[in-house]
Amino acid sequence: MAIIEKNVNPQSYKTWFKPIKPVKLDGTALTIQVPNKFFYEFLEERYVPVLKKAIRDELGPKGRLEYQIFAGEKRTRAAVGNTSGNGRSPMNNPSSEITNPFVIPGIKKPALDPQLNEKYTFEYFIEGDCNSLARNAGIAIADKPGGTAFNPLYVYGDVALGKTHLAQAIGNKALEVNPDIRVLYVSTGKFTNQIIQAIKKDSVNDFMNFYFSIDLLIVDDIHFLAGRKKTQENFFNIFNQLQQSGRQIVLTSDRPPKELKDLEERLISRFKWGLTADLTPPDFETRMAILQAKLDRDGLELSEGVLEFLCYNIKSNIRELEGALIMLNAQASLNKRKVDLQLAKEVVQKMIREVNHEITVENIQAIVAEEYDIKVQELVSKTRKQPIATARQVAMYISKLLTKNTMKSIGQNFGNRDHTTVIYSCKAIRNMMDIDEGFRKDMQELEKKVRMSLHG
Repeated sequence: MAIIEKNVNPQSYKTWFKPIKPVKLDGTALTIQVPNKFFYEFLEERYVPVLKKAIRDELGPKGRLEYQIFAGEKRTRAAVGNTSGNGRSPMNNPSSEITNPFVIPGIKKPALDPQLNEKYTFEYFIEGDCNSLARNAGIAIADKPGGTAFNPLYVYGDVALGKTHLAQAIGNKALEVNPDIRVLYVSTGKFTNQIIQAIKKDSVNDFMNFYFSIDLLIVDDIHFLAGRKKTQENFFNIFNQLQQSGRQIVLTSDRPPKELKDLEERLISRFKWGLTADLTPPDFETRMAILQAKLDRDGLELSEGVLEFLCYNIKSNIRELEGALIMLNAQASLNKRKVDLQLAKEVVQKMIREVNHEITVENIQAIVAEEYDIKVQELVSKTRKQPIATARQVAMYISKLLTKNTMKSIGQNFGNRDHTTVIYSCKAIRNMMDIDEGFRKDMQELEKKVRMSLHG
């Protein structure tokens, strides 16, 4: 484990190696226990080189690694991988006589509308530490619904972190791989309403048979089953039938199974059978990648400085981030304004109560200009007069020291200067601090003044 930890990034080590448990060492054969089949498949697909290195270094050239998959709760998997050609058992082949609860009488629709939004794809579901486990599991499921070790896939997380996007991406990809597969996406609210209508029309058997015919069932917001006993009972029967016949189930929720309230314990227990994966708020780099992907998709362009500002100040969820982008372009179009940092600040302030209290290049420019008794416009101008040039180098140095902006972004804030200018300025200031103690103390005081400016 120590060898592996040195050869993979910290998030990968935490996700894929920390859960491993040693079982036994028989000569040069090490047996390890992994949580499920997916772990085994993922390790073998992605990490064979690092595993080989660890085994070779510790056990020698004849070292071997054997896996033991955690049995966990007793469950039947016999049907997985044993379904016939189209993945449906003969008794559940769909019949034209079975009522489709998604079809409104009088409105002609295809035999089965998967209810998917074609815009939700893996291509636009950007991978980061916040979602890598769920995303990789989703891709594996889409390639082989019902044929992986995690059934159901239970994805949970706060609002607007991509649960619905991921769930529907699985369905869209599965249909791309096999157009004949029967895929269905349904919200828990709609599922409940269908149950109510089926009871009223005395057609519960037709309703159940329709769901029994699905190969890949995606149910969104499963926590809304809480307190609905009749709906829970019917969903329990559907879950069992699909699971036992090797079909795939994907569930989303705003909380992990153990925190679900007013749900039958037997349902909660089944939700834990497969893989439970959480989605967390994306980090700065992932937020930047998400916005850039949306810009590319929509054929739009924004400066890196504006993108960074949006991503620094909107951190809670993806929907707000994309909403800011839409509002920014709408404001620019309607008011015939340039999409710049000032407009971005106005948009963000309208969307959230308070912009994050972070030191900005603009703050630093204002304080340095005041300190050197010059105007901010002179800092960003082309002039090379010595006092202004020195003040500019100081401002660039402190900007690199106290903000998260890239060299390129800092340069853009100083009259669109190249990042090499910022590098040179930082080096020049460090050299001056090394040889001039008075200058070093002045810089330390200036740095303190900038930090204190956040507190008014």
